[in-house]
Amino acid sequence: MKAVVLGSGGWGTALSQVLCDNGHDVTLWSHNPEKAEQMSKQRENPLLSGVHLPEQMHITADLACLKDAALVVSAAPSYAVRATGRKMAPYLRPDTILVTVSKGIERDTNLRMSEILREEIKNICKVVALSGPSHAEEVGIRMPTGCVAACEDESAAKFVQDAFMNNYFRVYTSPDIVGVELGGALKNVVALSCGVCDGMGYQDNTKALLMTRAMAEIARLGETLGGQRMTFAGLAGMGDLIVTCTSMHSRNRRAGILIGQGKTAQDAMDQVGAVVEGYYAAESVFQLGRKAGVEMPICTCAYEMLYHGKRVEEVVEELMTRSKKDELKSAGDWM
Repeated sequence: MKAVVLGSGGWGTALSQVLCDNGHDVTLWSHNPEKAEQMSKQRENPLLSGVHLPEQMHITADLACLKDAALVVSAAPSYAVRATGRKMAPYLRPDTILVTVSKGIERDTNLRMSEILREEIKNICKVVALSGPSHAEEVGIRMPTGCVAACEDESAAKFVQDAFMNNYFRVYTSPDIVGVELGGALKNVVALSCGVCDGMGYQDNTKALLMTRAMAEIARLGETLGGQRMTFAGLAGMGDLIVTCTSMHSRNRRAGILIGQGKTAQDAMDQVGAVVEGYYAAESVFQLGRKAGVEMPICTCAYEMLYHGKRVEEVVEELMTRSKKDELKSAGDWM
């Protein structure tokens, strides 16, 4: 099968390798011609240091590579998904399966990645979201990993499952594309917040409290927006939350650590040197929660800390001294 991955970041590159390992005819597209040429010659992506790219993997900056592709993977950063969708649209066919693997919410519109792509491609083909606890660095060295392929159309989800699944990359299917995408986007806010706790010197008890109660918020919002509650207990929900909140592979956690140590949000992002999706998602989550009328104290405090300079110590005090609750009986609470 001819497959094209759009986006030569670490995740796009790792997924290209998975598809190559499965015997597909794979092209990895980069928007940067110089990077494409360098990767093609050196057979390595600097973002996945030490991972040798398969010789049969084609690497190019020419969008004509999309012609006649049966599977197209959109692996651009969330801020570039709309522009990437616009570029790919002329090459897609009704029988193409388009997979979005970007995690985020678009600023201003608060749209999910699949919604953006559907707008830009005019719904010419089916869109599937692939998400889960999956660091590119670990997939690149073929460590056992699990993800979820989500689409309302079961046949499209199974097509993606068949394309990617092998002995180190396990794929489940789900009809809940709303919940899967929201889980992947909203957990970045929590990962950044967990990093802040790490930077302040808080330890395991605090992180467990934060992750569990934040997931309650995410599930409340996700269900209100059309997701299924059980999705947030699965790989794209709790699974992705765990891996992002506990690993130094996570840019969101690393940025949070720097903020907890006293740096501004901008300085922290500059030092991390890559897109920190949680920073941008915090504003979208705040807006979505307010519009939906969903109580989200942790995500609201994260937004106020990141965008309005609220002191971290003040945020912790506010959250710990909220009114008393019953964990299971509080209206709308999860778990």
